[in-house]
Amino acid sequence: MKDVGDGSKTLLFFIYSVLVISLSFAARPSVINIGAALAFNSTIGRVAKTAIQAAVDDVNSDPAVLRGSKLVLNMQDNECNGFLGIVGALEFMENNIVAIVGPQCSFLAHLIAPISNELQVPLLSYGATDPTISSLQYPYFVRTTLSDSFQMQSIAEFIDYFQWRQVIAVFLDDEYGRNGVSALGDKLEERRCKITFKGALPLDPSRNDITDLLIKVGMQESRIIVLHANPTVGVNIFSVAKYLGMTRSGYVWIATDWLVALLDSKGPLDQQTMDTIQGVVSLRMHTRDSAKKAALASQWSRLVSKYSGENVHLHSYGFYAYDSVWILARALDEFLNDGGFISFSNDSKLLASEEGGQLNLQAISVFDGGKLLLDKIRRVRMEGVTGLVQFDEDGNLIHPAYDIVNVVGSGLKMIGYWSNYSGLSIVSPETLYSKPPNKSSENQKLYNVIWPGDTMVKPKGWVFAGNGKELRIGVPNRVTFREFISKNPKTGNVEGYSVDVFTAAVNLLPYPVPYKFIPFGDGVHPPNYQEIIDKVATDEIDGVVGDIAIITNRTTNVDFTQPYIESGLVIVAPLKKFSSDAWAFSRPFTVNLWCVTGVFFVLVGVVIWILERRVNESFNHGGNPRKQMVTMFWFSFSTLFFAHKEDIKSILGRAFLILWFFVVLIIQSSYTASLTSILTVHQLSSNIEGIDTLIRSGETIGVPSGSLAEKYMVEELNVPKSRLKSLASPDDYVRNLELGSDNGGVAALVDVYYD
Repeated sequence: MKDVGDGSKTLLFFIYSVLVISLSFAARPSVINIGAALAFNSTIGRVAKTAIQAAVDDVNSDPAVLRGSKLVLNMQDNECNGFLGIVGALEFMENNIVAIVGPQCSFLAHLIAPISNELQVPLLSYGATDPTISSLQYPYFVRTTLSDSFQMQSIAEFIDYFQWRQVIAVFLDDEYGRNGVSALGDKLEERRCKITFKGALPLDPSRNDITDLLIKVGMQESRIIVLHANPTVGVNIFSVAKYLGMTRSGYVWIATDWLVALLDSKGPLDQQTMDTIQGVVSLRMHTRDSAKKAALASQWSRLVSKYSGENVHLHSYGFYAYDSVWILARALDEFLNDGGFISFSNDSKLLASEEGGQLNLQAISVFDGGKLLLDKIRRVRMEGVTGLVQFDEDGNLIHPAYDIVNVVGSGLKMIGYWSNYSGLSIVSPETLYSKPPNKSSENQKLYNVIWPGDTMVKPKGWVFAGNGKELRIGVPNRVTFREFISKNPKTGNVEGYSVDVFTAAVNLLPYPVPYKFIPFGDGVHPPNYQEIIDKVATDEIDGVVGDIAIITNRTTNVDFTQPYIESGLVIVAPLKKFSSDAWAFSRPFTVNLWCVTGVFFVLVGVVIWILERRVNESFNHGGNPRKQMVTMFWFSFSTLFFAHKEDIKSILGRAFLILWFFVVLIIQSSYTASLTSILTVHQLSSNIEGIDTLIRSGETIGVPSGSLAEKYMVEELNVPKSRLKSLASPDDYVRNLELGSDNGGVAALVDVYYD
C-alpha cells in the first residue's frame, strides 16, 4: 500500500506540473511590445539601431527564451532632442509598451525617467552614462552600460599614475558634460589632484567659441586636458587645438570614450583629422572576448546591410545595446513564469489633470506589471556578448572595466586596462578576477605611451601660466653674513643659502609656482625682521624666505615651514690661548706634584738601601758610603724607566718595589698623555661658561645691530639695556671682543642662528 501511495503522489505531482506549464504557456501573450529610443544619425545610434534590431530577431528565433511570445520593436529617432524625446516617450505609452531600450542620451534620461516612474515602464539605457542618474531617484531607470563615475575614476587613476596634480576639463555644458566633469573632480580630489580650470562649451559651439575657450586653456598652468564631449564637437576641438599649436610636445590630451567609439565605428578618419589626434589617450568600455562576441562581430556586415545599409563598424555601445534587449527578454521570461500578466490601466493623476483639457491623456496607461518586471530585470544574471551581465545593489553592472588606448598613426595602440577590481594593469581584467584584488602602487602598470609630439618622454604636465599670479616672497637684504641671504648689488638677484633651499623645494613640486622676490632693507642697515613678518600677516606679501627665527609670538600670526637649520641662542666669547714653549715639558704636573714625586724617589732609594745593604753586595760596595749613596739614588731614578740593573734579593724589598712600580706606571702614563695634549693642541679657556655666567658677570654684552637677540635679552632674560652694546659688523665683533669689557669692548657677543 505504501508503494501504491507513493506512485499516486508522483502521478498527481506530474499532472499538476503539466497543468501549471500549460496554463503558463496559455497565459503568455503572443506579442510583447517594446520600444527603442535613440538618435539614428549619431555615432552611437547608427550602431545601436542595428544591434537592437539584430537582438530582437535573435530573441524571437530562440524558442527557449520567451517560449511562444514574440517581441515587437517600436523604434523612434528622437535626435537627442528634449521635446522629441518627451513626445516619443508619451507615444510609446499609448502603444502599450512594457519597456524601452534607451534613451541613448543622458539629457533625455533626465526628462523621460520621471515619465517612466509614473507609468511604471522600465528604461534600459545602453548610452546614458551620466553618473547622477540614480536608481534611488528614478527606480525604473536601469543602466545597462557603465556609468561615467567609473570612467572618471579610471582617468583619475591614470593621471595619478603619472604623478600629475593639476588638470583642465573641457566639456559640453549639459547634464552629460557637467555631471561627468563633476565626477572627475571628486575622483581627482581623492588622489590629491584637482581641476584647475573648467572650460564649458555650448551644445552646438561655433569655431570661434572653441577658439576663444582654447586660448583661455592655453593661458593656464596645466597642460593635462581632459576632453568630455561628443564626436562632432570633439573632432572640431582637436582641429582648433592643432591650429593653435596645442597638440605639440608638452601637452597631454585625454579624451573620454566618445573618441574610441568614433574610431571603432568609422575606422581611420581622414588623414587631416588623424593628424590632429596623434598621441591622444582615450578609453573604451571593456568587453570580454567570447564566442558570442565573435559571432556577433562576424555577422555584423550582413546585419548592417539588412537593417540600415550604412557603412559602420561595431563598437562597445553596440554590444551593450545588443545585451540590453537580451536582459529584457530574460526578465520577461521570468516575469511570465511567475504569473505576470501584461495589462495596463489608466493613471488617475492624468485623468484628473485632463478635465477641461484637449490632450488625449486617456490613451496613456500605467503598466500594471511594471514593478514585477523591474525586479526581474534587476535580478538578471546571464552571459552576454559583453561578458557576465549582473547588477549590484546600486544598479550598476558588476566588474566595470575600460581599455586604455593611445592614438598612434592610423590606429589605436592598447596601453593597458583599468578595472574597479585592480586598477591599472597590462593584464586583462578577467585574468585578475581570479586573484585577490590588489591596488597597490607597485601593482599599477601600463605600457609606454606615445605622447603628442611623437615622444615617449612623459610630459611635465605644466608650464608657467601667462596670466598666473606670482607669489610675492619677501627676503631680508642682510648686511652681515650675506651668505645666508642678500641682494647682490651688482646683478640685483637675491642669492644665498636660504634661496637655494627654497628654489630646490619649488623645483620638486609637480606643478608650477611662479614667484618673485621682494628684498627688504637698503643693504647698509640691517633689515627689521619683525616688520617683514608683519607684512605676511597683513597680506602685503605671500611669504618670507630667509633666516627667520621661530618664536612664540610669531607663530600666532604666521605659519612656518619645517626648519632646515637648527635655531637657538649662541654666545661668542674671547678665549685665553696657551701655546707650547721650551718649558712645556714641565706643564703636565704642578710644582707640588713635582716635589712630591721627587720626595718619593728619595724615599724609595732609602727604603731599598736599608732592606738590601746587608744581603746584597750591589748596595753594600764593601761599606763605601759614597758608592752606596750613588747606587741608592741611581736605582731610584732608573725605576722610573724600568731600567734598573740591581737585583733585589730580600722579600720585603721585592714587595715594596712592586707597589712602587705600580705608582711609576700611573705617573708615567699621566705625564705622557698630558704632555702630548699640550704639545699638539692649543688649549682654550674662558671665564664664561654660558648665558647664566655671562648675566651674573655684570659685564657689557654685545648684540648684533637690529638683531632679535637684543629684544630677547631685555624682555625674556631681564638684562638691563644699558649693559648691551649694538655692534654693526663682524669687524666690530672682533674688535670689541679683543678689547674686552674693561677697555670699552664687550665680554661676549650674544646672537641667534636665525633672526
